[in-house]
Amino acid sequence: MSGAARVIWDDALTSYDFGPGHPLAPVRVELTMALARELGVLEAVELTGCAPATDDELAMVHKRGYIDKVKQVSAAGAADLSAGLGTPDNPAFAGVHEASALIAGATLAAARAVFEGTAEHAVNVAGGLHHAMAAMASGFCVYNDPAVAIAWLLSQGVSRVAYVDVDVHHGDGVQAIFYDDPRVLTISLHESPRTLFPGTGWPEETGAEGSAVNVALPAGCGDGGWLRAFDAVVPPLLREFRPEILVTQHGCDSHALDPLANLMLSLDGQRTAYAMLHGLAHETAGGKWLATGGGGYELVQVVPRAWTHLLAEAAGRPVDPATPTPEAWQRLVRERTGETPPLTMTDGRIPEFRDLSGGYDPADPIDRAIMATRNAVFPQHGLDPMP
Repeated sequence: MSGAARVIWDDALTSYDFGPGHPLAPVRVELTMALARELGVLEAVELTGCAPATDDELAMVHKRGYIDKVKQVSAAGAADLSAGLGTPDNPAFAGVHEASALIAGATLAAARAVFEGTAEHAVNVAGGLHHAMAAMASGFCVYNDPAVAIAWLLSQGVSRVAYVDVDVHHGDGVQAIFYDDPRVLTISLHESPRTLFPGTGWPEETGAEGSAVNVALPAGCGDGGWLRAFDAVVPPLLREFRPEILVTQHGCDSHALDPLANLMLSLDGQRTAYAMLHGLAHETAGGKWLATGGGGYELVQVVPRAWTHLLAEAAGRPVDPATPTPEAWQRLVRERTGETPPLTMTDGRIPEFRDLSGGYDPADPIDRAIMATRNAVFPQHGLDPMP
């Protein structure tokens, strides 16, 4: 097993572009890779390219008729609402199939590297398109690259894959695709469906043998409450499930500055979660860790710094939060966006949380969310839901 981390990147990954004014602007991954490069993070990883996913690979999770529709939209740039393309969330554009297949191919390349042992950890920051359904584009997502990668791992004989999704939105597409498959444990921590798209992800959605796990957190939840919830749910389940490979989705739209959602995490809280997942990959999955990006719509202040921390964590070379952002990167931000760049790699927070061992407060909405999830799924895994 190589101890190296691999980062999958091709400049063509920025061709996944729904057009001016769309929240999912590809400049966010361009600025991420530029920041990681300027800080020397990419010197600590193996940087490799990728090929587009083939139709057969996409068809491991997507209906062939849907793939054909995406190709037709791609050729003409015309909407097909029956495929979910041509909506405000998912505008039709020429080349959409090729751009989406390349993102899926990048996550597949990461999965292959981890499975074959040529890398211990592998990351595709352009991936994490977790809302795409088997036969429908949804929520800015056309092909579901995490699901394609998980299906490929299963096809290679992997018997247990855990998927942990920390995006502010419920990982509904991945959950739906594997809902009846106990080989795949899906865990999603997200803002409550009462207040946020896609309106799913209730704790009662438990899948086959408790294989779907949902932590629906109240709007306004910050670092301390979010990390308390993560600690109360994710480590016990991963330790019990013992996946052969851990797949994670790192949407950073849980940040307080994100314009599309209502959680209140800091960059420092998100960085803490990345470190916790890295540790759990080693503790429960023999170090085999595949990470993707995901949502994140504060394109300058949040996404590049958050995912640079993710890349650095995967490389085993965490970036000191007090590190200044490089002047060359600051100039690039101004040139590409006209915005004022952040000056350091921190929001200045020191994330702290109380674990559940001291008991829970039934009057606290975060603790109620935690206990709803534990009561729904822990008994199905032979775990005691009570702290």
